[in-house]
Amino acid sequence: MAHDERVGYLEELEHELDTRGLVARVVRTRSGPAFLRVVNPEAASLAEDVTCAPAPDTRDHFYYWWSWGERMHKVDDPRGAATKLAHVLQPLRQQARGLEAQGFEVRGPATAGGRPSGRS
Repeated sequence: MAHDERVGYLEELEHELDTRGLVARVVRTRSGPAFLRVVNPEAASLAEDVTCAPAPDTRDHFYYWWSWGERMHKVDDPRGAATKLAHVLQPLRQQARGLEAQGFEVRGPATAGGRPSGRS
């Protein structure tokens, strides 16, 4: 039952990501838990595998989890989780443009964070 519940949550997130132009598919394995494979079709190297499980300290609420084992978002808000994934899977050029639009100066391809440029 819990396995089906987890797949249902992953499918909800899959739908939200599809509406954002990301390719997302639930992968069911024979030996491990199901997970959601998410790929940015504009930059296929930008991908993430998302799992669904309860937090270790509680068994009453499920969360989406990043592939590195960090809790990402509650499953009752797949739209919020999709927003986080879409941001992380954005090519660096798009992230830089977004920062520049917010008034940050971005220098060179290695500078992802930028700094305020003083523009208003």
